[in-house]
Amino acid sequence: MTGNLVEIRNLRVEATTDAGRRVEIIKGVSLDIAEGEIVALIGESGSGKTTIAMTLMGYARQGCAITGGEVRVGGVDMVKLSEAERAGIRGTGVAYVPQSAAAAFNPALTIMDQVIEVARIHRLMSATEAQAKALLLFKALSLPHPETIGNRYPHQVSGGQLQRLAAAMALIGQPKVVIFDEPTTALDVTTQVEVLRAFKSVTAQHNIAGVYVSHDLAVVAQIADRIVVLKDGTVQEMGATNDILEGGQHPYTRELLAAFRPKAQQREPDGKSATKRPLLEVDNLTVGYGPRSRDGQPLIKAVQAVSLKLDQGRNLGIIGESGCGKSTLARAIAGILPAHAGDIVFNGRELGKAGRNRTRNELREIQIVFQHADTALNPAKSVEDILRRPLAFYHGMRGKTRDARVNDLLDLVRLPKSVRHRLPGELSGGQKQRVNFARALAAEPTLILCDEITSALDTVVAAAVVELLKELQRELGISYIFISHDLSVVEAICDEIIVMYRGQKVEQIASTRLAAPEHPYTRLLFSSVPKLDTRWLDNLERDAEQVRAYGHP
Repeated sequence: MTGNLVEIRNLRVEATTDAGRRVEIIKGVSLDIAEGEIVALIGESGSGKTTIAMTLMGYARQGCAITGGEVRVGGVDMVKLSEAERAGIRGTGVAYVPQSAAAAFNPALTIMDQVIEVARIHRLMSATEAQAKALLLFKALSLPHPETIGNRYPHQVSGGQLQRLAAAMALIGQPKVVIFDEPTTALDVTTQVEVLRAFKSVTAQHNIAGVYVSHDLAVVAQIADRIVVLKDGTVQEMGATNDILEGGQHPYTRELLAAFRPKAQQREPDGKSATKRPLLEVDNLTVGYGPRSRDGQPLIKAVQAVSLKLDQGRNLGIIGESGCGKSTLARAIAGILPAHAGDIVFNGRELGKAGRNRTRNELREIQIVFQHADTALNPAKSVEDILRRPLAFYHGMRGKTRDARVNDLLDLVRLPKSVRHRLPGELSGGQKQRVNFARALAAEPTLILCDEITSALDTVVAAAVVELLKELQRELGISYIFISHDLSVVEAICDEIIVMYRGQKVEQIASTRLAAPEHPYTRLLFSSVPKLDTRWLDNLERDAEQVRAYGHP
C-alpha cells in the first residue's frame, strides 16, 4: 500500500426534517483508505454508512448537505468542487456499485451499451476499445458466456449476474475508488459466494481502493482489510478486520457481534407430537404460472409435488436459493396463488386451493407476513388505520373496543402507542416490520407464514425481530413457517427445515442435525454461509468445484 488515496477529516452532514429543523446526522467522522485497501463501514440502519460513502462522490442525498470537513480523493477535496467538476470525477475517479443492480439498469438497453456508457460519456476510449475492456471485466468477474452476455437485456440474466455486471459498469472507467453499497444483501448464499469471490479478485487485480457498506459481519470478514464501526453518525471503533472480529472493544461492536448469530430456540421434548393430528398437512402440492397446456398443466411449474407436515406450536423452515419455489409454496398455502394439484389440510379440514374458496375463518387462521414492509403497508394509511382493518374484517370490532385492541397489538410487538398516528414512511425498517406483524396478529391466527421477513433488516434489528417471534409464540402458542435464505435465522427459530431446489423438496432435516446434512445440495447451501473468519472464502476456493458439483450454475 502506497499512502492514503482517501482522506476524510471531521466530516459533518446535516439533514432537514419535514418540520424544517436541521439535524446533524454525521458528526465529525475521520478515516483514511490506502491504495488497494478495502475499508468496511458497518452499523445498523441509520448509522450513517451510506451517507459517508456517498460523500466520496461529493454527494449528499435530497434534504441533506455536507456542512463541514474535508473529503479528499487523490488529494482533491470533493466538498469544494463545483457540481460540474464532481461529475467529471464520478465514474472515473470514484465509482458506485448499488445494493439493487436491477434498479441501476435500463430495461430497454442491452447490457453492453450500459456497461460502456461511462467510457462514452467521459470519452475515455473508442467504442471498440470499451467493448474489449468490458469483455475482459466480464471474464475477470467470472460471468458465464462473457463473449455474448453483453448482447442480452437486464431481465435475461440472474440477480447474481446482474450484480457482477453492475460492478463491471463501475470498473470500466478505471476508477481509483469503488463504493460497494450492500451489493450482496439481496442475494442468496450460493450466489453471494460467487459475487464476493469476483469482487475480491477484481479489486486486488486492479489495486482498487474500496468502501464496502454492509451490516453483514461475515461478508465484511471476507473482503475488508479494516472495519469502521458506526452508530448515530459517529465512529465507535476502527481497526484491522481480524482485530475487530476477534477482540472488538466497544460495547456496540460487541452487540453487533452478539447479534450476528441469533440464539437457537430452546425446545422441550414433545412426546405427544407423534400421536396428535398435525396442524398443517400439504400433500403433493404443485403450483405453476402461465397459461395451461392442453392437458391442463401450467407452463412453468414453480413447485412440484411438495409434501410437508407441521405440528401445533412448532416451526418449519423452508430454505433454498432464489427461484427455488419457497415464496410460491407459501403463497399457495395462504391461498393467494391457487395450487394446480395436491391437497392442503389445516386442523383436519381440507382447504380450498384459492383464497376465494375458503371461509373467512379459514383465511383468518393462516396469515402471511411479506418480505418488504415498505410495499406491504399502505403508505397513505396511518398505523392505526392499518391495524383497525383486520379487526373490523375478521372480528367485527368497532369503536372503543377496536381502539383498545390496537393498543394491545402495539404492546404485543413492543411498539410505543405514539406510533399509532404515524404513516409507514415515518417509521424505521424494524418498526415497519413490527407493524406488519401486528396486522397479522390482529386476525388471531394459528399459523403465520414469514416470507424473508428479516432479509432487509440490519443484524441487530433482525435479531430483535427473531426474539420477538419467540416471545409471541410463548405468549400466544402460534406456529410459524419461516422462509429464508439466512440459515442462522432459520436455525434460531425452527424445529424442522425443508430444503428446496428447483421447485422440489430435496431434504427435510431437524434443526438439531444441521451439522450433518445428507443431500449434496444441502451441503452446498450450508457450506456457502460465510463465517466470521477472514480466511473462510479463501479456504472455500480450494474445494469450489466440489461444492458446485450438484448442478449449481
